[in-house]
Amino acid sequence: MSATEAFDPVSSARATLRSTGTATLATLGADGSPFATLVTVALTADLSPVMHLSDLAVHTKNLKRDPRASLLFVAPGGETGNPLAGNRITLTGTIARAEDEPTLRRYGWRHVPSGNHPPLADFNYYRMTVTGSHLVAGFGRIHQIPPEALLVSLEGADDLMAGEAMIVDHMNDDHADAIANYATRLLGLPFGAWRMTGCDPEGADLAAPGRTARLPFGDRAATVAEAGAALKAFARQARLAEQPAA
Repeated sequence: MSATEAFDPVSSARATLRSTGTATLATLGADGSPFATLVTVALTADLSPVMHLSDLAVHTKNLKRDPRASLLFVAPGGETGNPLAGNRITLTGTIARAEDEPTLRRYGWRHVPSGNHPPLADFNYYRMTVTGSHLVAGFGRIHQIPPEALLVSLEGADDLMAGEAMIVDHMNDDHADAIANYATRLLGLPFGAWRMTGCDPEGADLAAPGRTARLPFGDRAATVAEAGAALKAFARQARLAEQPAA
């Protein structure tokens, strides 16, 4: 972002959430004391965080007793200098068991792309209901963003959400070259084992080992056909980008 561009806290907050697959989970102990641990996290289509937690873990026992919790996401940016250089956002809310297939698929696409994830008897999926957020995106850029502004609206997009698995699996299974072109030729990112990890009304999520990316749609997509048309247009654009100028 240049110095002349207006800062958009919602876009910055969403980008920070999508930039990492880990977060610091803070729960409350039996005596009310805070307890923080590192967890792997995925995001549902509306950006609600999803975790795969062991029943034996202290944080899970805390959540079963008191579902109130917070999650701290830190974007890359402070690895080689100031550790506070990366954007960061704290989500607050409640966390409860989740068993619906769309939520479980989202975690699998993000963290178990091979699908070879053996069931673990003492692990279950948990999703946060977000009630508030606190974004720190640099000096003087501190914003409280309400959930209705932060989360992606899925209203009117039932057809797309019902077909999300078909889109993602089809793209990953049959069009890995197109996904790689999205990342490298359209977004200017390094080559890697890029795959699609989600598709919502506002765009598609991509990931490669150690990296994430967002491919935003020009217009909101409410149906499978509309999302498919956008992805095909991106593929054509990427193919043209690789051709030498006449």
